[in-house]
Amino acid sequence: MQFEWDFTGGEAEFKKAFELDPNDATAHHWYANIIGRLGGREQEALTEAELAHQLDSLLPVTSMVVGGIHIWARRYDQAIVACKKLATENPTFAPAHLCLGTAYWGKRMYPQVIEEFKAWDQGSGGRNEYEFSSALEKGFHSGGWKVAEIEAIKTVQARRKTGFASGYLIATLYADLGDDDQAFRWLNVAYQEREWHLISLNTDFAFDSLRSDPRFMDLMRKVGLPE
Repeated sequence: MQFEWDFTGGEAEFKKAFELDPNDATAHHWYANIIGRLGGREQEALTEAELAHQLDSLLPVTSMVVGGIHIWARRYDQAIVACKKLATENPTFAPAHLCLGTAYWGKRMYPQVIEEFKAWDQGSGGRNEYEFSSALEKGFHSGGWKVAEIEAIKTVQARRKTGFASGYLIATLYADLGDDDQAFRWLNVAYQEREWHLISLNTDFAFDSLRSDPRFMDLMRKVGLPE
């Protein structure tokens, strides 16, 4: 489902996994995550995520997907509640801050976005992520959110000179800036590099401004997503 974009075949494999072991929390978690990203099945995704949590309540990632589903459904306040609870109960689980920061981004609460992304970076310990959040913070203080995104784009593009860095991430930043042509350029890079994040095209709020563009519909078709 994530790499081959064979959504029908992948779903059949999930159903087979549930048949073989209905109590596998990880299988239910990943199923919830993917169908939540694909869109249109939010309640089913939440049911699967809640089942995963019931099967293994000590696995924090099973709670994080609930926040993600709310974000993809544009229920940002509910996502903030879920992600805050997760961060409070699991203070060393860095992805909870990524979830929370993304929910704040959906609500355009930019100072909170930066603070949560910094917390994510500090918890994950990755230098690349630290550079990204630092660029956001520096740009925001010097010229607001648009400058923050421009500075963040520079860090991701610089990273691509020495290794992989997400074209999809660059596309989200350009789309948020309102630069449609650059957003599509980098979405096509992500398509060529087979980035799994493209399965979120239907639900990612960053691309809401592009949805009526024929180029977006064409990309959706190439990935195999329903329009």
